[in-house]
Amino acid sequence: MSVVVVVHGGAWAIPDELAKASVDGVKAAARDGFAVLKRGGCALDAVEEAVKNMEDNIVFNAGHGATQNTDGEVELDAIIMDGSTLSSGAVSSVKNIANPVTLARAVMEKTNHMILTSRGANQFAESIGMTTVPTDSLVTEYERNEWEKHKTYVTGVREEFNTHWAHDTVGAVAVDSVGNVACATSTGGIRNKMVGRVGDAPIIGCGGYADNFSGAVSCTGHGESILKVTLARLILLHVEQGKSVAESSQWALQYMADRVHGAGGCIVVNRSGQWAATFTTKRMAWAAVDHDGLWYGLDPKERLNDSLSI
Repeated sequence: MSVVVVVHGGAWAIPDELAKASVDGVKAAARDGFAVLKRGGCALDAVEEAVKNMEDNIVFNAGHGATQNTDGEVELDAIIMDGSTLSSGAVSSVKNIANPVTLARAVMEKTNHMILTSRGANQFAESIGMTTVPTDSLVTEYERNEWEKHKTYVTGVREEFNTHWAHDTVGAVAVDSVGNVACATSTGGIRNKMVGRVGDAPIIGCGGYADNFSGAVSCTGHGESILKVTLARLILLHVEQGKSVAESSQWALQYMADRVHGAGGCIVVNRSGQWAATFTTKRMAWAAVDHDGLWYGLDPKERLNDSLSI
């Protein structure tokens, strides 16, 4: 069985000054996830490790690179899903957790629920002894300055993805040596969003979905549009109907554009190791590691290979 990990660092209008750091970041995350698979680890461990890497990288809007809402607060969302059992865990609007993807996995494995939010999620984190951090430590000086400049939410979330000041989600998908697939998605939200707004990232079938019978998906982009079309599940529906993962991704993203005028991106893998990274925004930083080495890209139709870097 061919092992594969694919990651994305968010689909938006990534400015040139962040381009190299974004690509370097997804490449490092993909290598970390693949290292888990290479030593015999499972797909679930691989996607968690890859997403944690990006949550710890301030170039991305997740964990340590989080944005601030209208009140200047941090609200983090994440999901993780196991394609072998359809078990899933998610958290939303958590405040002081550096790696919300790990908290989401704890919800999946240590509770009878699938999603915990806000105060309840933080109380659960405390009850299991999860390390917390000062919320201020999750916000960079750059983000504080940008938040001050854009205190009003006049453009709406859709328009933000065509500007240089939008920031978005991270995610990972993987298939392991026994053919199990998994996905994980994590986000710090959208700058100056309403307090309590939850996007697609922690919602099963929208920000992510994983099923051994079809594949695993992590989505990114305009959250409200992704929610309207349940993008992750829509992609896998077309995989189940016989389309390739690339065709399914392209069709679903085009449907979202036509039906609700939303832009975004996705990464997909199936249990045979076929994978795709597709987007309709100006840019999406992505990377994948398979038996042919490390693949990566940023601009439309860009697909570069570095077989010597893993």
